[in-house]
Amino acid sequence: MSYERWLPSDDLDRLPVERDGVRLRAPKGWEARIRREVAKGGDNSFTVLHAATVPLPADRADYGGGVVETLLSSDVFLALIEFGPDEAGSALFPDVEALPTLVVGMFHRHQLQRRLRGQAGVQHFFTLGGRAFCLYVVLGSMANAGALVAMANETLEGLSIQPR
Repeated sequence: MSYERWLPSDDLDRLPVERDGVRLRAPKGWEARIRREVAKGGDNSFTVLHAATVPLPADRADYGGGVVETLLSSDVFLALIEFGPDEAGSALFPDVEALPTLVVGMFHRHQLQRRLRGQAGVQHFFTLGGRAFCLYVVLGSMANAGALVAMANETLEGLSIQPR
């Protein structure tokens, strides 16, 4: 079961989306949605944030299935996916003091969940504030990586994560 809050791309006030201590004020031209997923068995829930320069369909997968197929060469998709508390601080999710800054050299087509022609991605696993996350970013075109990475970093500047 999931519950979602969203920010339409034409929102002139750029109101932030926020849930469970994860908050994003997306730049103009981006659409952002955040939801809470309840894990099987109902014991835990986790936060999933999506932001993109294209409209976000209601039916989309955690890692952007249903969205990344629509990216043009000037588009970016970003997902922030929370994992369970037992993952926090583990070898895959090292503790960091701040959100990562993306650089072009991090992106590669082999980092994509599903390889699509011309696209490149990065997955960055980390623990911030005692919470484990994967930041997954897809560029619509590796040829435009410089500009698209700058757009993704601008969006990340509007992201904050509070400890649980």
